[in-house]
Amino acid sequence: MTPETGFFLEKARKLIDEAEAMLSINLHDAAGRTAYLAGFHAAQAFISEKTGKSVKTHKGVQTELHRLTRHEPRFSPELRGFLSRATTSKASRITKPGRTRRSPRIRHGMR
Repeated sequence: MTPETGFFLEKARKLIDEAEAMLSINLHDAAGRTAYLAGFHAAQAFISEKTGKSVKTHKGVQTELHRLTRHEPRFSPELRGFLSRATTSKASRITKPGRTRRSPRIRHGMR
C-alpha cells in the first residue's frame, strides 16, 4: 500500500467514526454528508492504489472509479454509482422551509 493510499483510507475510517457518532445523536443529514465523504476518500484510495494517480475533484473521482471498476465483478453497478447518486441526492436536499429546492449555485454547477 502506498503512503497516499494509506492517507486516504485513514481519512475514510475517521469520517466513518464521525458519521457513526453523528447518528448516535440523531444528526442524520450531517452523518449522511460525512458518510459520503468517507466513500469519496475510499474511492480515492482505490484509484491511487490501482493507478498511482491522485484524483482530487468529485467528477474526476466518479469518472475514474467507474472506469476502473466497469469490468470488476466485485463492484456492483449500485456500488459503482454511489458517488454520483449521493451527489445528486445531496444537491436536491438543499431546502427552504416547506419545500425542497436546488440552490442557484448547485443548479449552475449541474449544467
